[in-house]
Amino acid sequence: MTSLGSTKTHAFLRLLTSIGTTKTQDTLKLLPFVVMAVVALIDFGSGPTSGLLPLLALGPAFASVACGLARTTVVGVVALLLCFALGAYNDILWMPRTDITLIAILGVTMASVLASAGRLRHEHQLADVRSVAEAAQRVLLRPVPRRAGPGIGVAVSYTSATAEARIGGDLYEVVTTPHGVRIIVGDVQGKGLEAVETAAVVLGAFREAAHDEKALQGVVARLENALTRELSGEQFVTAVLAEISGGSTITVINCGHPAPMVLDAEGGIWFADPPDEALPLGMSALKASEPQPHHIPFEPGDQVLFYTDGVIEARDAAGEFYPLLERAHLLDGDDPQGSLDALRADLLDHVGRPLSDDAAMLLLRHRAARQNSTAAASERTG
Repeated sequence: MTSLGSTKTHAFLRLLTSIGTTKTQDTLKLLPFVVMAVVALIDFGSGPTSGLLPLLALGPAFASVACGLARTTVVGVVALLLCFALGAYNDILWMPRTDITLIAILGVTMASVLASAGRLRHEHQLADVRSVAEAAQRVLLRPVPRRAGPGIGVAVSYTSATAEARIGGDLYEVVTTPHGVRIIVGDVQGKGLEAVETAAVVLGAFREAAHDEKALQGVVARLENALTRELSGEQFVTAVLAEISGGSTITVINCGHPAPMVLDAEGGIWFADPPDEALPLGMSALKASEPQPHHIPFEPGDQVLFYTDGVIEARDAAGEFYPLLERAHLLDGDDPQGSLDALRADLLDHVGRPLSDDAAMLLLRHRAARQNSTAAASERTG
């Protein structure tokens, strides 16, 4: 979605899905002819006493499930011809029960053609909705840069709980500004189109404020003002905002969001809980003071993982939460995006079914240590 590695992974999954879907559709398209052939063979062998001719109506009925208008019509015509042929063979062609069977097949065929037309119309509408959802995703969750300054790699992963929509209330953005690289990862309370609309407001305000405001607190204030105009009732947005402006730390303001996970170069893993956690965005009326930033060490070789609660609150069949801390070793790969894709795959494997909440992750990696070690190794070899 946001990088070459992620795009390749998603393309491969879509390919596997399309292969399975194509095989199923091909089977459904052949099913009407198989059913009519079986009915015809049994009736041909058992004679007029079998009373199987009404089952020929299953042909056009099954055709309406997967076939187009023309194919469904052809199946109906074949069913009528078989009924005529078997009626003539069994010498019951113009008997009342045969006439009723012919009328039934004709009626089922007409109904199947109408049902097929309605299904095709619905499929076209669904395709339009999907295309709109994908366009909205490209606007809201734009591809982030793979580098956020010299030697800093970036990787992202987004999994929507609503697979058909592909977007939801989780959000992220990485913006390069005159004040440094600024990042937001957030989660809108609620689901559906309303959550998507709120996410759009937050991202739009962040992209503008990140360039204009000198301090990270100013960005938070701009987000609060934007949400005050848009939100109603008890809605809110949890978010963590970060700034990389050089040096060996990341400045962070946590607005009621899960704390980032830090993986230092020495192998230590810990959560960067803020000493003074701010209230979620959209709850400015309850705040006694403005949020205070804190600093996360970000030395060469360190990694910082930002994520939404859809990750740590994902449960398996036994009700166990996803053990993010125990799976942090999956982020040790050479490529940041490949490492994050491995963590996402492990998350989905842990749950074993579609996620109940959107899950977004953004990984920052300070590459300098790896680059320096590679250069040193080259010098020793030389």
